[in-house]
Parts: sequence; structure tokens; C-alpha cells
Amino acid sequence: MEWHERMNMAIEYIESRLTREIDIWEAAKIAWCSEYHFRRMFSFIAGVSVSEYIRRRRLSRAASDLQQGSGSIQEIALRYGYRSTDAFSRAFTAIHGISPAAAMEQQAVHAAWPKMTFYLSIQGGKPMHVKLIEKSAFTIIGLCRRVALQFEGVNPEIEAMWKLLTDEDIEKLKKLSNTEPRGIIQASVNFDEGRMEEQGSLDHYIGAATTEPSTGNWGSLSVAPSFWAVFSVAGPFPQALQETWGRIYSEWFPSASYELSEGPEIVRFSDMDMEQQHAHCEIWIPVKPSEQHQ
Repeated sequence: MEWHERMNMAIEYIESRLTREIDIWEAAKIAWCSEYHFRRMFSFIAGVSVSEYIRRRRLSRAASDLQQGSGSIQEIALRYGYRSTDAFSRAFTAIHGISPAAAMEQQAVHAAWPKMTFYLSIQGGKPMHVKLIEKSAFTIIGLCRRVALQFEGVNPEIEAMWKLLTDEDIEKLKKLSNTEPRGIIQASVNFDEGRMEEQGSLDHYIGAATTEPSTGNWGSLSVAPSFWAVFSVAGPFPQALQETWGRIYSEWFPSASYELSEGPEIVRFSDMDMEQQHAHCEIWIPVKPSEQHQ
């Protein structure tokens, strides 16, 4: 069974339970993957988190029920998981632009979010250069900040982090680097669920991978033993990097026998020409065999 078919089965499960409790773990099981992988893949491919998708579908159905007179506002609020009419009214108005009472009028216009369907798209044969590496545990040591999510262009908060690092700091971090991915790296972890809507934030590190204990005032992140999918990137910065990241989730994972494992997403720069805005780098993604191949 193809990846998109398994995801559509999970969507059917969600649709069947919009008026009941929805277990995301069960949806992931139907899609033959871990809950972690399901949440991340759903967000990336759908452009919205699974929790937000469920909220929008429930409020869309609630609007239809109100317009059709299928119960009072209080009854419909309870039907879609809201314990109070006030909470329901706030959520409803925020997403539809009108109140539940106004939605009951015959000529009322409200927003509608139809059921999502995943489909397979063949993307024209552009190769991706990837290798799989097994690594023991290591630590990322370096400057750490919570930064806002941003998909396009240079993230000003990450750019500001680089400016905080002195030449002396960079040399100290290079000396700490004693394991792959070697050299100065960037790592992102602890993404908010609204990642694909560019909402929320993440923990971002600029530092080095090491087996040495943490020293000084640097932040540190312990990374468990894992397999890593390592993708080579060359081209205009940051466009080539962002394009490859998108292809990893939209093209490689749906066709690979691996799924995401918990851990940081890492970028290792091997060459960076800021004047030409050109970079050679690697994207390191922690992976494990997908559940249907175990």
C-alpha cells in the first residue's frame, strides 16, 4: 500500500471521530508509522498541524450543523468537544468571522474546510544525494536560543546569534568538534506543533558535535544513538537549503523505508561564500526503519 493511501486511511479515522475523542496514536498506527513521524509528516505535507486540522474540521462541521438547525448552540458546542458555549463562540468566531448565532441565519456565509485527501505526485526526476550513517551518542555544545520559525530567506534571529559569536568562540567550538558532523554546525530541535504554519518557535544551536563533556557557559544537547539520513546540498543560500528540506519531507520520506526519529535536525556547512551567497552543506535528519518494514 502506498504512503498516500495509508495517510488517507488515517484521515478517514479522524473524520469518523470528529464528534468523539480522537487518538493521534491510533491515526499514526493506521498510517503505519510512529506518532512523532505522523505529526511531523502531516504538518509538512498538509501545511497545517494535525491538531489544527481537527479543530478546523470540527468547527466547519459545527457551522453546517448550526445552519441546518441540527441542535442548539449549546448542544453543538458539546457535540464538537467544547465544554462551554463561551469557549465555543470564541473559537467559532475566530475561525469563521461570525458568531454561532449569526451562523444560524439562512443567508449566513461562513468559512469551510473540506476533508483533506493526500495523493501521489511524481516530481520529474531531479536526483537527491543521500547517504545513511549510523552514529553512537554525542553532544551538541554551543550557543542556544529559542527563535521564531521562518521558512524563506535568512532568519534574522539566527543571523543575530551568529553575530554574538566572536572569532575566539568559533575557534573554541572547532576544537571541541571531534565526531561527525564535524566543524561548526547548526541544529534545530523542540519544534512547536504549528511548525508548518510558521507559528511558534524552536530551540536553535550554533556549535559543535563532540564526545567531550560540556564546558564553560555553552548550552548542550544530548543526542541519542541513531541512524542519520545525510543529504548533500549545493547552491544559492538559503534557497537551495530550504528547497532540499522541502523535498526531504515531500518526496524522500513518502517513498523511503525510513521515518523520522526524535532528535535534532542538523546542518553542517563545508563551504560558505557569503559574497556569492553560495553554500555547500549537509542536512542531517535522524531516522529509523518505518513501522511497516520492522
